[in-house]
Amino acid sequence: MAEDHAYRVAAWWTSGRTGLAKSDSAPNAIHFTAPTEFGGLEGRWTPEELLLAAVAGCYTTTLRAIAGTAQFNFTDLQVEASGVVRKAESGYSFTEIVIRPNLKIASSEERERALDLLRKAEKLCLVSRAIGTPLKFEPQLEITRVAPAV
Repeated sequence: MAEDHAYRVAAWWTSGRTGLAKSDSAPNAIHFTAPTEFGGLEGRWTPEELLLAAVAGCYTTTLRAIAGTAQFNFTDLQVEASGVVRKAESGYSFTEIVIRPNLKIASSEERERALDLLRKAEKLCLVSRAIGTPLKFEPQLEITRVAPAV
């Protein structure tokens, strides 16, 4: 497997208050706009939401890869990423991004191993390591079957 991997996305302003973004690997373009607070249109992705989607998507794929290597099965995974943008002297910036993975596992015996994998994915997620915003990690586990009492 090659050591370097290149990715490319092109974005262009289409008209009025919207733009399009397209990658080499996906057949569909993404319509985007500025947030409504800055004059954007409702019903379109914003760059801020796309950044959060990249963080959540990267965490999801990272955990899936780690769990696969560890031969750890889970029943469901949902990752929420939320962020706060605040105005500073230098302009607007994200002040914090919170990653909330919710992992469903089959039994309570898997709890510690699941938490370990969740923490490992947090440290290895490429996108969250690439941004300079402080990240807050709030993992949650749901157990679908309770272990019998011993």
